[in-house]
Amino acid sequence: MMDSNSIDDLAKKLAGMMPASLARFQEDIEKNLKAGLKSAMQKMDLVTREEYEVQRALLERSQARLAALEDRIAALEASKDQG
Repeated sequence: MMDSNSIDDLAKKLAGMMPASLARFQEDIEKNLKAGLKSAMQKMDLVTREEYEVQRALLERSQARLAALEDRIAALEASKDQG
């Protein structure tokens, strides 16, 4: 999930894009945007880059092991057919 600083920065940028006539409400708008962004991010069930990289490495290792097992099975089947 996005860290708190990223959400704060995004909320400030969005609040800063509001029309000048709403400038006096900017603090309230920013606070509401932060709350909305945090809620939306939590509902998306996002993972961190680190969690993603760990899972990707596990998948790569599993795929390599599967390929090795498939090769062993093919070799055993070939030797069975010859013998």
